[in-house]
Amino acid sequence: MPSSTDSVVRRLYEEPPEGFVATRAAAIEEARRAGDRETAKRLAALKKPTVAAWVVNLLARKRPELIGELVELSTALRAAQRDLHGDQLRELSNQRRQFVSALVAAARKLAVSSGAPLAKLPLGEVEATLTAALADPEVASQVQSGRLIRAATYAGFGEVPRPRLRLVTDDTDISEISDIEEEVAGDGDTESPQERAAAEQRRREADQRRRESERRKRDLERQLTAAMAAERRADAQLERAEAAERDAGHTVEDLDAELAELERRRTEAVADVARRKSARRAAEREAAAARRQVGDVQAALDDLGD
Repeated sequence: MPSSTDSVVRRLYEEPPEGFVATRAAAIEEARRAGDRETAKRLAALKKPTVAAWVVNLLARKRPELIGELVELSTALRAAQRDLHGDQLRELSNQRRQFVSALVAAARKLAVSSGAPLAKLPLGEVEATLTAALADPEVASQVQSGRLIRAATYAGFGEVPRPRLRLVTDDTDISEISDIEEEVAGDGDTESPQERAAAEQRRREADQRRRESERRKRDLERQLTAAMAAERRADAQLERAEAAERDAGHTVEDLDAELAELERRRTEAVADVARRKSARRAAEREAAAARRQVGDVQAALDDLGD
């Protein structure tokens, strides 16, 4: 698109959604009058974003450095998840929660500065979208483009690779099993019956230990899978609780603002009542004076009549 069209696209995705259709229609009409059908067609294909998507787009366009940090953290989280670096993953998960909260706060500030009512901002959807961007490279790319159409969600967090475990046992090693098998597979003709029986016994014991090791490995893999699922559920629950707490805080802020406005209006109303009461008393005095004057004039007329 020409640079002038780029500026139109930028304005479309930066301004509140309620002005999207009118701005797009005006730009399309201008392109048609200029004979630029291709630009008009491409503008017509642009979709109106939801309020949540607009807030995320605003963040991406006004604070691109924050979205760049989000993409970097997303890459680090996925790498840690794949490699099962527990300590690193926990640290990055904490960073994720703190960073998403900071991003939501920054997006909220930008949206309010752009004229959006705080009470109508779907900050929960904004948070869900940024969390999904951390887990899904495709969502991260859409967020980074600044042309998101709708909010995104993610059921879990991170990739769930097949666990790669290094199993350590107390009394056996794979090399020991291999050595015993090679010993049994050796030249049996030179061995005595007792030696062959002892070797066979060692082979059976090694097989038993190997089966036990495999069983233990499967148990550990199941435990690890269950623990990772529990961690994801706990993270999701924590995120919901944080979002609910944040929404409740915003509600309190809104109510405080409304109370302050009501108190200001009450003060003005009390002052207005006082002014009107003073005006009423002045009117009463004027009415009484007028009635006295009427009485005086009437008495004078009566005297003339006599």
